Amino acid sequence: MTAVRDWTLRRRVVTLLVVVAVLLLGLASGEVALAAKNRSHIDAILNKTGPLRVQAQELLNALLDQETAVRGYAVSGNPADLAPYDAGRKREQDLVASMHRLVADYPELRQEIRVVEERAEVWRQAVAVPVVTTTDQSGTSAAQALITDQAREQFNDVRDALDHLQQEIFETRQRSAADVERTSNLLVVLLIVAVGVVIVAGSMLLVSLDKMVIRPLTGLADQVREVAEGDYQHGIVGAGPPEFMRLAEDVDAMRRKIAKDLAEVREARERIEWVNSQLQKQAEELTRSNRDLEQFAYVASHDLQEPLRKVASFCQLLQRRYAGQLDERADQYIAFAVDGAQRMQRLINDLLAFSRIGRLTTGFTEVDMNKVMGDVAGQTEAARQYADAELTWGELPVIRGEEPLLTNLLANLVSNSVKFRRPDVPPKVHISARLVGDEWEISCQDNGIGIEPEFADKIFVIFQRLHAKDAYPGTGIGLAIVKKIVEYHGGRVWVDTDVEEGTAIRFTLPALPEDVEAAAESTDGPADEPAADEAVTGDGDEPATEAGTAAPAQVGGRADGPDPTDGPDRAPEDGRTGDMRETVG
Repeated sequence: MTAVRDWTLRRRVVTLLVVVAVLLLGLASGEVALAAKNRSHIDAILNKTGPLRVQAQELLNALLDQETAVRGYAVSGNPADLAPYDAGRKREQDLVASMHRLVADYPELRQEIRVVEERAEVWRQAVAVPVVTTTDQSGTSAAQALITDQAREQFNDVRDALDHLQQEIFETRQRSAADVERTSNLLVVLLIVAVGVVIVAGSMLLVSLDKMVIRPLTGLADQVREVAEGDYQHGIVGAGPPEFMRLAEDVDAMRRKIAKDLAEVREARERIEWVNSQLQKQAEELTRSNRDLEQFAYVASHDLQEPLRKVASFCQLLQRRYAGQLDERADQYIAFAVDGAQRMQRLINDLLAFSRIGRLTTGFTEVDMNKVMGDVAGQTEAARQYADAELTWGELPVIRGEEPLLTNLLANLVSNSVKFRRPDVPPKVHISARLVGDEWEISCQDNGIGIEPEFADKIFVIFQRLHAKDAYPGTGIGLAIVKKIVEYHGGRVWVDTDVEEGTAIRFTLPALPEDVEAAAESTDGPADEPAADEAVTGDGDEPATEAGTAAPAQVGGRADGPDPTDGPDRAPEDGRTGDMRETVG
């Protein structure tokens, strides 16, 4: 008994199921055997004894037709009256052959059929054949003399044999029917026994599940519920099969660990509350600091600009009035002062522009980048005319963002491309876009001096310069503004160092949902194919290099924003803005 109690729940259930399965298999085997016998008996009734009775009756009719035809022929002597005799003989032969096939499994019936055949043949040889022969040779009177009581007795023997055959067939059929009834009753009994086994097994399974599963689980659940309600010191004790005992032990171990972790959490919560209070103080300090920074930005925008303008103005006055009157060193000093004041003004303006990105916002709207490129072409017209530069762009998308910031972004990139040009090579700048996933990837590619791969990340750092200010003027903040604008719009920016010539700066901007859906439904090509990236050309000009080509970068480096000193900053006079191509020179 103790050994059985140590059985696992699985072992108990499997044992019960195996016993039930063996019993049911035994019952099923018996039912299959009985069903086969029952089918055999039914087949004997429907397909053997039944047809035998019908054919025996037909055989009797065939013999009667023969006897009647012989009598009629003896009376009339008309050969036509003998036709039923011939037909009866043929019918008799067919019926006897068919009956022999049906009684293959019944030797006694086969013997009775042979008796009928023999007596019928005796009657034909003793009566039918002589009567027919005598009628043909001696006439009807002589033939009728042969039909005596003895001849009738011989035919009666044939009928008696047929009656005995029919009786045997009936008795055989009755025995088959009794067998069918007996096997059917046995099948019913076996089905009842199988149902009883299933009911008993189901009852035992329900009782066992209630005793071994439901009650132990209910008790365990009650104990777990007490712990869940907050009584973490309540010990959990298991009952039932070994699995449930181990489960109770594991749950109790978990309870102990939770209680320990809860104590640690309470301590950590106290520490976090203290840290939060410190963070709150720091946040207040940051708020005050931001206010001070905003005040500084205002002062830099107004109060610092005015002294710088005064210094620059008077230095320029000194330069104009006393140029050539002082010695050469004095003129150089005055030029240094003027240049320093102007550069300080540009530096302060760029710092203010950098600090205002994302802080002074007008809200996002749908911006047509083609229109933005038209504005950029107008803003950079003077610098491009000064450098004999060519600006082209492909079909650009509609982006959700701030139009002034996006204009500033592309203006910085185009100005940089024009500024960092190769000597004696007319600059070419091409802007293109393609849909990659759910983002637009926009590229600015030029044929300038290029960027070394090791400087690809440094150029986006504020005030990071790769050249002396005498070589390429500027404050070194332009690409930092580009990066901040792109990140403010939820994108990223990088330098593609694998272009064959010049520099390719790429950045991503989130695409509108309808653009993504249209690309997904399009059958013309995958969604990340370039969208109308060919620039419109004319007069035999070659299209600008398509963004996305890969080759080693050229030597040199660049990191700066738009520089007004590259040429006069004025509106275009005879260049085209907002077009697919902008060429100045």
